[in-house]
Amino acid sequence: MPHILFDKFNKELVSSSTNDEFTFNFVATSYNFTNKIRKTEYKICVNKENKEFLLTLKNKDEKFLLKSDKVTRVTPVQIIKDSLNEYAKAIEANILFSNTQNFNQKVKPTQKYLKDIDYFINDFNTEKEIQIEIGFGSGRHLLHQAKENPKVQFIGLEIHTPSIEQLLKQVQIQELDNILVVNYDARLFMEFINSNKVGKIFVHFPVPWDKKPHRRIYSNEFINEALRILKLDGTLELRTDSRKYFDYCSELLTNLNTGRITIDINKDLPISSKYEDRWKKQGKNIYDVILSCNQEDEDISLDFDFTFQEDINYDEIISIISTKAVVEDDYFIHIEDLFTIEGKENSGLIQVTFGSFDRPLSKYILIDNKKAKYFQDLPLPTSSNLKAHNKLKEMLKK
Repeated sequence: MPHILFDKFNKELVSSSTNDEFTFNFVATSYNFTNKIRKTEYKICVNKENKEFLLTLKNKDEKFLLKSDKVTRVTPVQIIKDSLNEYAKAIEANILFSNTQNFNQKVKPTQKYLKDIDYFINDFNTEKEIQIEIGFGSGRHLLHQAKENPKVQFIGLEIHTPSIEQLLKQVQIQELDNILVVNYDARLFMEFINSNKVGKIFVHFPVPWDKKPHRRIYSNEFINEALRILKLDGTLELRTDSRKYFDYCSELLTNLNTGRITIDINKDLPISSKYEDRWKKQGKNIYDVILSCNQEDEDISLDFDFTFQEDINYDEIISIISTKAVVEDDYFIHIEDLFTIEGKENSGLIQVTFGSFDRPLSKYILIDNKKAKYFQDLPLPTSSNLKAHNKLKEMLKK
């Protein structure tokens, strides 16, 4: 993760500043964690190229660590590096270490095919068959499929930023126009694809998570969502080198009420990853489990309201609002931290994790002069997120 370590800064923290490329909108100071035990933490709001995100600044062993915020995300990673460098320059930091240097690139990755989740919720529309690859890694398989099937619209899902940038470079070099990329959790993403629209879903060599099985992509909910978006005879295709993962998924699939399952061992594909080549040389088995869809489903509605309509007296509630988790049967809420925005009354950030237990969502609520909204974008329109949002509105009235 890009970051800068420094031992002092010669100017006050910049809370409102603009130059040709960057705008620093505010600095928010941690309310809960500013004490003798926990060190002070700051959130710095940055705007660059119409993208708004946060940087984190905190004490570290009598030094200061400036890094990207773990909740807010922005791509490409170079934007984060540039913003860290610019802020360190603005406060005249005495830098001890930095991994944010810029290097010239022969090919600058295009952002034309990198889409935010809002695009798929509000604007995505195609008459082409859709195929989805979850966790495309180096992108070798996805690029091969896109070249071989130019009339298919491919969507690649990946949360590893360097992998995304590597794929986007290759999309540009190979002049492909049928790949869209999204940095998002696949377990949530599929809820925003219309029913019966997808020909294939590829899940090749997912992380097995042997010690944390709840983090696996495959679950009853994931499989049911895959069946909803698959068209008739569409397929959900798992390829793994892990016997434990193979057994786990096979058990889930064989407990379905309907569907056709095909299993292969050491099947050769036209394209393979460097890791697969290595595993085959080591004599490891490669397992394929393919589920074919034999049903059609109705479309789902995504018309949910995630606004805060009433004024919030933040200066009053910040000292009394509970940070103890609220746990209900089908959702939860946990306020992680509270921040006050310097120089502004009734303004701050609430860091909160909420939603369903197996797919929690971390967000910030930005309160500016009593007016509240979600920072960066709205929560995903799921029923558990909506219930949590309505409960949050009740909590913020107090």
